[in-house]
Amino acid sequence: MLTFGLVSVPVDLYPATRAGGAPLHLLDEDGTPLERRYYCPEDDEDVANEDLVRGYEVEEGRYVTVTDEELEALDPKKSREIDLRLFVARDEIDPFFFARGYFLAPGADSGKAYRLLAEVMERTKRAGIATFVMRDKEYLVAIVSDGGLLRAETLRFHDEVRSAEDAGIPKAGKEQPALVKKFAHAIESLATPRLPTAKLTDEHADRLKALAEQKARKKKDVVHTEVPKESPGADIIDLMEVLKRSLAATKPATKRAHGAAAHTSRKAPKKHRTRRERATRNAG
Repeated sequence: MLTFGLVSVPVDLYPATRAGGAPLHLLDEDGTPLERRYYCPEDDEDVANEDLVRGYEVEEGRYVTVTDEELEALDPKKSREIDLRLFVARDEIDPFFFARGYFLAPGADSGKAYRLLAEVMERTKRAGIATFVMRDKEYLVAIVSDGGLLRAETLRFHDEVRSAEDAGIPKAGKEQPALVKKFAHAIESLATPRLPTAKLTDEHADRLKALAEQKARKKKDVVHTEVPKESPGADIIDLMEVLKRSLAATKPATKRAHGAAAHTSRKAPKKHRTRRERATRNAG
């Protein structure tokens, strides 16, 4: 639900990006996928998940432990609302702040209000700054309108973005007019009216994929592992088809993403005992 003032517009939230690249998995010599574990160097042993304790580093080498109950008390209040706080000019938002994109499709019976909001925001070239809660975390987002479709871009917080001064980059000095003209000509020769998005490909990932497929065809360095079966009845969503149906206001989307994230319960931390302490306890 997108809310501001006395206005409420039901919307459904869908991811606008997906993982890319060519991921590599760590295997042992027999081809078995490896697992990541926590290791205690002081006791020279692995630590089980139930023995982990969370700590906040207040200064180097000094931690304050925090219990699961204390963390739960700090969690933001669960809500299905996307609370629009203010509107700003779209050009005022530095692209450095953008983190991850989502589609906001019109929810049930919101077609008219949705289209009106999208039209006004696009005509005035404004973006809405809002907050919403997902998976027990509060996010800051920018709501923008593009071609009659609302999008939400999660924003990085102010202290997560560095300025040029923070990075130690010196200010640019004055350049010679002849060099400025030369660079302007070089830029103009490569200028294009539209961004060729189809050419924005990960060439390294493509080369890695081609190498793997070539070796697989030659049956070279191929190892086999047991593949887990997919859970029965898993839904596969055609996102674009859902958006088309939503925008046409013919019927609601088949699967709602907003608010669907399940709350992950945390286990109470247990005090980690060293191997010597456990041996002493067992002997007693």
